[in-house]
Amino acid sequence: MNRKIYLILTFIVMCICARAQEGAHGAYSPYSIYGIGDISKEGTAFNKGMGGTGIATRNKRFINYLNPASVTARDSLSFMADFGLSQKNTVYRQGDIKSANNTFNIYDFVMSFPIYRSSAFMVGITPFSDVGYDFSSIETDPEIIGNTGNITYDSFGSGSIYQVFFGAGVTFWKRLSLGAEAIYYFGNIDKVTNMDYSNSSYRSINSGNDLSINAFTGKFGLQYEQKIAGNVSMTLGATYRLGTGMKGYATEYRYANLSSVSDTLRYNVDTLASSGLRIADEIGVGIALKGGDKWSVEFDYLRSDWTRSGFDGARGFGVSGDSKFSSTVSQSFRAGFELVPNRNDIRYFFKRCAYRGGIYYDQSYYKLDGNNVNSMGITLGITLPVFRWYNGLTLGVDLGQRASARNNMIRERYAMFVVGFNIHDIWFQKPKYN
Repeated sequence: MNRKIYLILTFIVMCICARAQEGAHGAYSPYSIYGIGDISKEGTAFNKGMGGTGIATRNKRFINYLNPASVTARDSLSFMADFGLSQKNTVYRQGDIKSANNTFNIYDFVMSFPIYRSSAFMVGITPFSDVGYDFSSIETDPEIIGNTGNITYDSFGSGSIYQVFFGAGVTFWKRLSLGAEAIYYFGNIDKVTNMDYSNSSYRSINSGNDLSINAFTGKFGLQYEQKIAGNVSMTLGATYRLGTGMKGYATEYRYANLSSVSDTLRYNVDTLASSGLRIADEIGVGIALKGGDKWSVEFDYLRSDWTRSGFDGARGFGVSGDSKFSSTVSQSFRAGFELVPNRNDIRYFFKRCAYRGGIYYDQSYYKLDGNNVNSMGITLGITLPVFRWYNGLTLGVDLGQRASARNNMIRERYAMFVVGFNIHDIWFQKPKYN
């Protein structure tokens, strides 16, 4: 009982820690200035090591929340939890200009346990999207500078939207698994723009948008597993997340500052419920082949239509200026594999480890000046067994590139390291002896 209480308290603390990260950069990219920022690639360290696959994954050793139907792939009476950390290093290039940045973040905390026979339950929290950017420019028009002096423009933003989810699944005839998930989005995003004059006779302008966002939606999943030959099986998986309207408030402000005096030029609070802004639906399909407990391969495809999100031109979501962002259809192609040389080897530790690799190609939900913002990369991962049962330490790395240096775009090359803690225990055991 003490252990259960400890785990529940740990979950609550993790939720508070995730919520307290507002103001810190969960991600850092100039592209996150648009819409709700960079949408996070979901999944635990297990999924991330396999290129982000998981729609058709059925693995009793790890929690796979990418498909709520997979929660039933488990040993009976087993309790599982997963907690992950990530650290990302990025180098940016636009023309001859280079810069670099790094971020550190908690990316998920999930628990799962059985309900009754072939059914199970999971609950967790993970980031849905992140905003993080900070850049400046100087006015170069000689006519303007001649009249006002030097002008500096600064833009910066931060914040995250998190998702809390509660899901359950059930298996019929030992082959067909169905699952459903309730998702609640919440978070705050701040976007600020400053215009500062070197001439003290001119007033500096401070403007921005504070966004407080919440929404509720659902997700459904299914998996069908079929034996092919010997211990080889094939699993087909599919997921569908419902689109939903955003609620909350959008505060737009604009102040003129001179010394210690500040005048309000604009202050307006709008409700998002009447704005028509939406989080898009998402459909995903996957196919996996599994050779017993030794190997598996998987391919997934996801698609989400953001063209009706309403972000284009919306205050606080759209972007005004020389560059034009526009919503589009996001797509993702992912492939990965897992290999375990000998899970029961008693002499060589590394033969009991699970080795993973994967590749992915993602097309973002927006375009910049008509150009797609695409990402591609390779992933590697390993799980080191710890103590007994299925406890383990999962390590992974994602090496990739986002966008290109052509068409005046900003190219991002990154290396992201992830660490996942896989916790496993047996609950509700009846003692055999008094």
